Amino acid sequence: MKDSFEDDRYPGKPKILFIGMAHSTHTQSWIRLLEESELNVRLFSLPWSYAPSDWPIKIYDAYLSKHRNSATRRYLYRGLIGLITYYLYRISTAELSWGYWSRILEMYKKVFGFLTPEAWLAKIIRTWKPDLIHTLGLFDMHGGTFFYRVRKQYMLEGYGKWILQLRGGSDLTLRRHDPEYADDLLERMSECDQIITDNLINVGSAAELGIPEEKFASIVPVPGTGGVDVDNLATAADVLPSQRKRIIVWPKAAGGPWAEAIPVIEAFRIAWPSIQPCEIHIMDTHSRVKAWLRTLPNELQQSCKLFERIDREEFLTLLTQARVLLAPSLVDGVPNILYEAMACGAFPIISPLDTIRSVVSDKDNVLFARNIYPDEIAEALVTAMASDQMVDSRAETNFDLVWQIANRNVIRHKVIGYYQSLVEM
Repeated sequence: MKDSFEDDRYPGKPKILFIGMAHSTHTQSWIRLLEESELNVRLFSLPWSYAPSDWPIKIYDAYLSKHRNSATRRYLYRGLIGLITYYLYRISTAELSWGYWSRILEMYKKVFGFLTPEAWLAKIIRTWKPDLIHTLGLFDMHGGTFFYRVRKQYMLEGYGKWILQLRGGSDLTLRRHDPEYADDLLERMSECDQIITDNLINVGSAAELGIPEEKFASIVPVPGTGGVDVDNLATAADVLPSQRKRIIVWPKAAGGPWAEAIPVIEAFRIAWPSIQPCEIHIMDTHSRVKAWLRTLPNELQQSCKLFERIDREEFLTLLTQARVLLAPSLVDGVPNILYEAMACGAFPIISPLDTIRSVVSDKDNVLFARNIYPDEIAEALVTAMASDQMVDSRAETNFDLVWQIANRNVIRHKVIGYYQSLVEM
């Protein structure tokens, strides 16, 4: 009996293999652009990621945690032996070098080298022969560097055209100045056939490294999620911001190299006498951030609602009910939450990074506040929570803008046409 997984839905049509974090909403949203296309799509889920069980595309997943549909999933590791092998692989990739463990791991690599996700990916590419290999993200355990190493190790340069999709500002902004990464950036971007990014600043940054503008795809700049469903969000967001509950949404509370959380907490402390009463919805809250939130006055603490994780649809629903999106950052591309807030009518407070200033203007579309300046953030909060006329008029302006530059229905046709034309080149 023939394996239905290996049957292409559209025989003879272009084949695209995506490589990336299967659990990422960015990955899922981008690939869903192609649901109505006549393209054969598969996803290789990175071994430290996990694939949603209800996503009906064909996915190569490292470990089978429970029985799933064999028509849409392939697994490298199964059962108890598979689980042990999987964790040995995970440990081996940590590059530990101490004593007994290092000898065990060297033995694992020699004995089980053919059972690694890298070897599996090489076999998949040689067997399925995708026309296009689209890697999602470059560094931070994303698809670009993983595939680059496999491509070199298994000599896959002749298999498919490689599309490298950069992640906003995180892949280039700081690393291009770092001698440890600059050569890797140049080598990987030179090796790929096309580059996709969500902003034109990255095109200039790549040029400084020696990457010609022609290397970037014709659809650039394009949102990393493939845009927003403007019509549906507009229908849900049928109440003017001034008439909504006084809700502030702060989704970047994890802290880290890309966005600082502590200055935002201090801004709440400063602004609270002027912005109360209101609700502050905080997402992706790190334990260190929670500790600082507990230092706030009791009344302010009681107005904060903390979420470890929130479903994407639930988050978008919240934006249609919110007055303000608060998303200051240190490094970013054009944040997808900016487009989503604009479509949902929530007024954005965001940082004046070059990538963002190329799309929106201070006071005309947003209020700018630098991430590490609590006074700037507090001032923007007070203004946005006090001025009904400003948030209402900007909601209309921002909706027109997001319709022009991030309309998912328009972008879908561009992306499908782009893939088809790339295969024909």
